[in-house]
Amino acid sequence: MSEPYVDELRAEAEAWLRGLAGEHACLRDDQWVAIEALVERRRRALVVQRTGWGKSAVYFIATAMLRRRGAGPTVIVSPLLALMRNQIAAAGRAGITAVTVNSTNAEQWAETFAAVHRGEIDVLLVSPERLNNPDFRDEILPRLAAGCGLLVVDAAHCISDWGHDFRPDFRRLRTLLSELPDGIPVLATTATANARVVEDVADVLGLTRDTGDTGGEVLILRGELDRESLRLAVVRLPDTPSRLAWLADQLGRLGGSGIVYALTVAASAQIADYLRDRGFAVAAYSGRTEPAERIAAEDDLLNNRVKALVATSALGMGFDKPDLAFVVHFGAPSSPVAYYQQIGRAGRGVASATVVLMPGAEDEAIWSYFAAAGFPPERQVRAALAALDEQAAPLSTAALETRVELSRTRLETMLKVLDVDGAITRVRGGWQSTGQPWQYDAQRYERVARVRSDEQQAMRDYLATPRCRMRFLREQLDDPGATDCGRCDNCGGVELGASVDTAAVEQARARLERPGVPIEARRLWPTAMPALGIDARGKLPAGELAEIGRAVARFTDLTLGQRVRRAIDDAHVDSDLLGAAVAVLAAWDWEQRPVAVVHVGSAARHGIAEPLAAHLARLGRLVDLGAVQHRASPARERSNSAHRLRELWSAFELPEPLLERLRTDCADVPLLLVDDWSDSGWTLAVVARLLRRAGAGRVYPFVLGLRA
Repeated sequence: MSEPYVDELRAEAEAWLRGLAGEHACLRDDQWVAIEALVERRRRALVVQRTGWGKSAVYFIATAMLRRRGAGPTVIVSPLLALMRNQIAAAGRAGITAVTVNSTNAEQWAETFAAVHRGEIDVLLVSPERLNNPDFRDEILPRLAAGCGLLVVDAAHCISDWGHDFRPDFRRLRTLLSELPDGIPVLATTATANARVVEDVADVLGLTRDTGDTGGEVLILRGELDRESLRLAVVRLPDTPSRLAWLADQLGRLGGSGIVYALTVAASAQIADYLRDRGFAVAAYSGRTEPAERIAAEDDLLNNRVKALVATSALGMGFDKPDLAFVVHFGAPSSPVAYYQQIGRAGRGVASATVVLMPGAEDEAIWSYFAAAGFPPERQVRAALAALDEQAAPLSTAALETRVELSRTRLETMLKVLDVDGAITRVRGGWQSTGQPWQYDAQRYERVARVRSDEQQAMRDYLATPRCRMRFLREQLDDPGATDCGRCDNCGGVELGASVDTAAVEQARARLERPGVPIEARRLWPTAMPALGIDARGKLPAGELAEIGRAVARFTDLTLGQRVRRAIDDAHVDSDLLGAAVAVLAAWDWEQRPVAVVHVGSAARHGIAEPLAAHLARLGRLVDLGAVQHRASPARERSNSAHRLRELWSAFELPEPLLERLRTDCADVPLLLVDDWSDSGWTLAVVARLLRRAGAGRVYPFVLGLRA
């Protein structure tokens, strides 16, 4: 290209940038390199740049310029609804019409696709899960592939199972790429990819092959990952109440608004409750938050109506608030790469942002819990394949759940991997075998598990390092330009004391140790139970239901939960926990106060349900009816609902003395049903059903710990 033409092209790109980012915005050199490669050379590119660098500006500007030259709409595959909402707003400011198709707006799909085909849409954002929806995959995707002008894969590290946020649906992109006409440019972007992830993403997307007239090998643009505005620090405190009190004190000193990250849903709720008690406008935010509430919470943070969102990792990629002033982690993520991604929310449009990590004693147990949810053992995968091979008709995920001993989440992830690998396919009505051979790649799965273990060690090293913290994170991302930042606590650029007021600590302790968690009653039988030989379907009969119960604490609660877990492990309930149990009962808003108590007998030699029930019976002046006995000894491990229910269906019986008392002096009276802990809720549901069928009135479940 001639130099005047290049200058003219760049001037056009700069004009679009000003529409996106303001009249004083100027293109970075690598932004221009990427835009020119996409628009003029129709190349394939992988851009690895820090959060806030302007990756979305590259594809929006390229879209506008390609559309002006007659190209079809850009298709962006984007993993998070928050990301989509921000991108649509940004595009609109520049006069680019963007729309999205995802699970929350299915009723608008028909009109959206009609507008795309009429040429009224410049950008179509698609969630990766749509790529494997049968109707979308078979009917919509081929037309999009044939007519699009640019394909963008945002958060491309999600493609790689070496990445910190692997999503198997993303691997469907390999099929989409193979169907693109010649000369369609492709852009993949991410902020959190080390060399291994970059290589894997390029391989999955076919970006390393010679692309002929599209410009040869893929263009890879890797920038330095320093974030000049971030001041990183680690603050260690002796216990969780001290961490909470310190956090509240710091929020009062920090300007602006920000994010407090927690490792679990339960922790996010507890922290938010405490901070509200301390007078802060905060909201909890997690994957369990209703979509409308999530949108409202994001908007409140964007407009500084709250001091902070207390969030799990559900608030991550794509949330864009340039003036976000701080990010505090209440507990350490298991990966430095994931940590870098989350702290990248802060300091995009301000000169200085505070980033604090407060590790907790519970962190490693949480890491272990999530690490156990890796790719299943071969026997479980083969069981799913065999079940599909035996059936001519498709099997739903719920039906497969009765044949494969996996939780619903792990089963769905496994099925998506098998689908991408070509062993099965998703069709209307469920999943179907393709008949294609499939190999269990044990070595790869073991390597992924080792990588996760190495990442955990790297996180321990980050917490302990006397070196520059930003340099440490950049080195984890294979940033060749990593140098000392001069801004973190180890470089001397930030100092945060660890002292906290004793009275505030005790207030936090009292708030955390306030006992009582509701236990929702099971109301629907798992789907396809007749396939397991159990005649249970639809709703549980009203006359066999348990009431909403209570637990003293969740296992994942920040302080009391750990004590409950230890008590169950040690088979000993101390006087403090007995007092907490009594406090829960005293605060219970009974529909009818229990008259008698019954407990679930322990299959173990020493259980705690019996002494707990006896203690509550004495204090509450309840009739102690004794134990529901085990006919078998079910293994109390997490599993899917169908298999858990099958295991428990015939596992209990009511001894004759208990039956006799239910028929006579305790007929139709409300009961307190005591057990040590609950996970799926099916033990309580099955035992409550037995008691109700034997003549009991309302049954109120009560457990020490809730595994949720």
